[in-house]
Amino acid sequence: MQSYKDTDNDSNIEAYEYDENSITIRFKDNSEYEYIGDSVSFYVLNQMKALADAGDGLNAFINENRPPYSSKR
Repeated sequence: MQSYKDTDNDSNIEAYEYDENSITIRFKDNSEYEYIGDSVSFYVLNQMKALADAGDGLNAFINENRPPYSSKR
């Protein structure tokens, strides 16, 4: 997994990894959520990937939009 930059230092996200069809996000409480294009749409998935790479806004996006995750670990 790649560390989440958290440029504003205000996120609960610790790390993430993604491929063409999914993104997995690890939060600071060590829970991991996987989101796949079939459950969130590829438009939302691509937004989440862009925010993850930017290191800002992903936690807020998840809190505001509540995209459905496909699995939780």
